[in-house]
Amino acid sequence: MSKTAGTIAIYVDADACPVKDEVYRVAGRHRLHVFVVANSFLNVPRESWIERVTVPGNFDAADDWIAERVGRGAIVVTADIPLADRCIKAGAEVIGPTGKPFTEASIGMALATRDMMEDLRAMGTVQGGPKPFSQRDRSGFLQALDLAIQRLKRAGFTG
Repeated sequence: MSKTAGTIAIYVDADACPVKDEVYRVAGRHRLHVFVVANSFLNVPRESWIERVTVPGNFDAADDWIAERVGRGAIVVTADIPLADRCIKAGAEVIGPTGKPFTEASIGMALATRDMMEDLRAMGTVQGGPKPFSQRDRSGFLQALDLAIQRLKRAGFTG
């Protein structure tokens, strides 16, 4: 569940997140609590509604911290497809940094594609990673985040 029952909270899988500033701006406008979760120290704005969480331990420690705390009323920002799957199963809204929402209907295909691409990279058939992050991606993210917040507010959650 989000930090307080009935309220909206945003959880950012922050280690490689290119839209942290956008999250801060939108969350500030809506007066939402933000958890910035990472495996290493990150600078975050000094605001009472932004909470930095540095999680020591293995590579998946930040993912585990987020997945164990989210539920209905939470919005998770991540590009990590297995984490997105865990959060959807817990009832959270999940948005990728490009604005692509992960849903119950889309997560199965996303997991399958991820696994296939991992296999192709291991065989040397495919090289490289995702395309560079663009201004269009940033705009798509802002729109998707605002839509998720509005949807949760219509469902009775508060900021």
